[in-house]
Amino acid sequence: MKWNGKNISISIVVLALIAVASVLFVNAGRNQEKPLSSSTPEAPSGTQSAKPIPTPTPTPIPSEKVDVAVIGSELEGLYLARAAADEGLKVKVIDPREAFGGQVLQGEMLFLDETRDEQHRLLVQGRAKELFDGFRNGKIRKLPEFVQYFDKLKKDIPVESGIKLEEVKQIPGKFGPHAIESVTYSGKDGVKKNLQADYWVDNTDFAALTSKLDATRMPGLEKFYGQNNIEYMSSGMMMKFKNVDWAKFKTHFNSLSPEERRAKYGGGSVDDSFAIGLSGMTSAYKPTNDRVFLRGLNAVSQRDGEVIINAFLVYTVDPSDDKSVAEAMELGKKEIPLILNHFRKNIVGWEKAELNGFPNYLYIREYNHYETDYVLKPSDMLGAKMFWDNVSIGGYPLDLQGTSANKWGIEMGRPDKYGMPLRSFLLKNYDNVIMAGKNVGSSAIAYGSARIQPNTSLAAETIGILIGQLRGEKKLRELKEADMPALYSYLESKYKIKLTGVTGNNKLAGWTQDELAKLDTGEIVYPSYVNKRKK
Repeated sequence: MKWNGKNISISIVVLALIAVASVLFVNAGRNQEKPLSSSTPEAPSGTQSAKPIPTPTPTPIPSEKVDVAVIGSELEGLYLARAAADEGLKVKVIDPREAFGGQVLQGEMLFLDETRDEQHRLLVQGRAKELFDGFRNGKIRKLPEFVQYFDKLKKDIPVESGIKLEEVKQIPGKFGPHAIESVTYSGKDGVKKNLQADYWVDNTDFAALTSKLDATRMPGLEKFYGQNNIEYMSSGMMMKFKNVDWAKFKTHFNSLSPEERRAKYGGGSVDDSFAIGLSGMTSAYKPTNDRVFLRGLNAVSQRDGEVIINAFLVYTVDPSDDKSVAEAMELGKKEIPLILNHFRKNIVGWEKAELNGFPNYLYIREYNHYETDYVLKPSDMLGAKMFWDNVSIGGYPLDLQGTSANKWGIEMGRPDKYGMPLRSFLLKNYDNVIMAGKNVGSSAIAYGSARIQPNTSLAAETIGILIGQLRGEKKLRELKEADMPALYSYLESKYKIKLTGVTGNNKLAGWTQDELAKLDTGEIVYPSYVNKRKK
């Protein structure tokens, strides 16, 4: 078919008219569906007018106000909670871990390290003394006995486990840049709650609260060991056994001559309750995985043939990562049965020993170190330094457990005793954040001693008492040296806690400032250097 110019022009006009008509038809339909005017036209008879959909009213988040909010349920911070409650304050514990009791109840770290000075005098004070005395004399050895002790600590204090911190509301501080006003968290049921408090205590083993704040992380052991990556002291997994003939074990071990003992066990000691060392026997065990290690024993008889041992280490564990913790637990569950076979073959009295289950959690030794108002140093400890704001009298070797770079770890010196100041438990730049237990403000090297439970347990209890005595009239940060004598008198008269008039043996007398600086950075290792220095 052929088209001339006239036909083409007519066709174009027709097509254009059709297109215009289509647009008008579509727009007419749209105008019926959704009027362009913001006003609603009157509906035709027999129809209902369109009603706006109401905006749902948000459900208000339940809110609670307390004097002291403790995040986490590690032993040390529970002493603060108990002391504050006994002083009449309103206290609440919210715990990000699924179950209560931290390294002691969930990790079953039931081998307690006492603190003593170099004359072997006990340094444990306060409420912790009941626990440590009970452990030493054999009355608190099994898990149910520890649970009973913890139940007394938390009596009448509300505890919520398995919570998730959702939001931390910060405001300008009165004494520094920051303060915490409130925390929003969700419970196991997913319901959100709001908690307000005058003081906030980080009592977790992974800085659950502090990691959400504007806090400064200090160098860790990676600097001392020359590692490029952050790594914490090895975590422990407690080994639980039953059907051990402890009497036979002790009798045999002590019947050996020193030469025979060294040949079979590599030395150590065994008495009615404890087996320490035997590192010759443990080092003969060859692990199946580079991430695990069997060091010398810290073993305790729990009575009735039950024994629990702190000696199995797992490296490169991140306590803030649930997956990392779970992986470490699986490594332990695979390795510990093999270690049992090694013990059966090599320790007299262990021939019929069996596994007695596994703990629910690891013994976490270390996480990040955050800056506090005062950071404890090795020179403070070995120099027996006392502070005007002592909240604890500490002691214990500077025991640095190993990392993957140094599996055996190292001891950096043995203090006599030293003070621990309130300022080492106050997070820098925050008015109302208290660092409990493993969160104590210390350098990575000083932490080897500071971390031991009696040291930070006494500090926490003292701080709880101080908050109660101040009654909101003063904040912890407002305390001056002149305020302390009356508070110390109260601590001693009511709680038998003595923090003044204590002197220790200064093992650094005559050292130069350069030597002290090198000691604090780890360039000087005290046990080896002090002998050279005398020559």
